[in-house]
Amino acid sequence: MPDIKKEDIKQEVFDLYDDYAHNRVDRREFMQKLSLYAVGGMTVTSLMSFLMPDYEGAIQVKANDPRIRSEYISYPSPKGGGTIKALLSMPADAKGKLGGVVVVHENRGLNPHIEDIGRRVALAGFVSVAPDALTPLGGYPGTDDKGREMQSKRNRDEMLEDFIAAYDYLKSNSNCNGKIGAVGFCFGGWIVNMMAVRIPTLSAAVPFYGGQPAAGDVPKIQAPLLLQYAGLDTRVNEGWPAYEAALKANNKTYTVYIYPNANHGFNNDTTPRYDKAAADLAWQRTIDFFKEKLK
Repeated sequence: MPDIKKEDIKQEVFDLYDDYAHNRVDRREFMQKLSLYAVGGMTVTSLMSFLMPDYEGAIQVKANDPRIRSEYISYPSPKGGGTIKALLSMPADAKGKLGGVVVVHENRGLNPHIEDIGRRVALAGFVSVAPDALTPLGGYPGTDDKGREMQSKRNRDEMLEDFIAAYDYLKSNSNCNGKIGAVGFCFGGWIVNMMAVRIPTLSAAVPFYGGQPAAGDVPKIQAPLLLQYAGLDTRVNEGWPAYEAALKANNKTYTVYIYPNANHGFNNDTTPRYDKAAADLAWQRTIDFFKEKLK
């Protein structure tokens, strides 16, 4: 059986995976529809294996990297899940107080990829906290399928409170200078947009392909926004024109980038939706933005 390459996969397959990853089709329907594309020597099993995340092979900053200090902590979230577990990371050689960043996971809990993102943020010179909104249900269960199922049982507004509480935790952390930003992906992108609505003192917000707040909430935003969208992500992008109109009407500070020919999830280097050129550029823009706003 030949090796499967990203270039061999039709866009409809990536769109189908997006439906599966966001609970719009269940596993059985996903596999049934996927079978339509199992041609040319490809099997459903090989396609499934190709599409699923590879966490071990894609970690950029390992948990024991000597350049950073990481530990699991818990913080109170009285309006959300009660007590939330999170990964706290910072540079090992940090001198003085650092800008803080809340790292918000996708719709499957604090998986190894998002922990890696938290450590990457720390390596760039910040103190990061990456919460697990699945904590009240026992925490990330070890697989994304189970993680998505668990997260669907939580109220998303209560989860928003968990990430607002993470901001409060960083605000009082002795290693943080009090200037705090947030970065999140997919569900986490929506959370970051809503953190900007809810937290008037948020210093920077970077939602990756995140759902947009209601136009009526936009006047509450005070944080500068760096908005990152995937060109092929029609589902999320359909909400952008109304969001942009509201941002303009209310004279909000924002920069938007839409990466052509990139799929939803393009920053996630554990799946074939990953687009290295777009991800590298988007990540550099993110870090530069935080360095400007959180110093």
